[in-house]
Amino acid sequence: MSNSSISLVLIARNEAHDLPNCLASVEDLVNETILLDNNSTDDTIKIAKQFGAKTETRKFDGFASQKNHAINMASNEWILHLDPDESLTPALKEEIRQIVQNTKYSAFNIPYQNLFLGKKMRFGSFLGEKHIRLFKKSVSKFGGGLIHEGIEVNGEIGELKNKIIHNSYPNLEEYFKKFNEYTTLSAQKAHQEGKKFTIFKLLAFPLNFLKLYILKLGCLDGIHGIIWATISSCYGFVKYSKLYVIEKENKK
Repeated sequence: MSNSSISLVLIARNEAHDLPNCLASVEDLVNETILLDNNSTDDTIKIAKQFGAKTETRKFDGFASQKNHAINMASNEWILHLDPDESLTPALKEEIRQIVQNTKYSAFNIPYQNLFLGKKMRFGSFLGEKHIRLFKKSVSKFGGGLIHEGIEVNGEIGELKNKIIHNSYPNLEEYFKKFNEYTTLSAQKAHQEGKKFTIFKLLAFPLNFLKLYILKLGCLDGIHGIIWATISSCYGFVKYSKLYVIEKENKK
């Protein structure tokens, strides 16, 4: 295969709703698609195979572990890693196509355009968001364990200009589903790392709201901004409440 060939790598569970848009957005850019599935009960695998993806089922044991396993399934050096609720714009697709032909960089940060309840968000925790999503397999690896994983790259990292479209929260039901899942994993990870519950952690959420809504200009996103700042500021409160429950149960 060409040194500029790209493998799309995804991990998924019950992503039949979002997956078609994601996979359609990379058509004629990647020549291999890898999907590692965590026992989906919907049509996730069926849809992936309709797009020609190579699939495998593996029980979830942490985001970093799942993603590293999926990367190892790929045959190309260049990896484009997306979540199923993410997609490329035509401009970003062309930028990626050109940049991998000849570059000194081993990976690239890509900026994000986040959608919340259908609105393009510009401020709050979305302000300036970017992630490494394009990287060389031989010098990159995910670390971080159960959740809050990050890619570690042994090489120079460049910056792309065009944005990934991230439609992670089309409705509040989807938000709170992920909120519950992620706060549970975060509490479990904190416990594994030996972190302890303190009441001061619970009392921080008003400050988190002020940070998101005032300091990071979430107020400029209108009603969507205040909704986002309010529910997001509760993340730490719920996480440490769950950590308290874990510690209490382990003392029995």
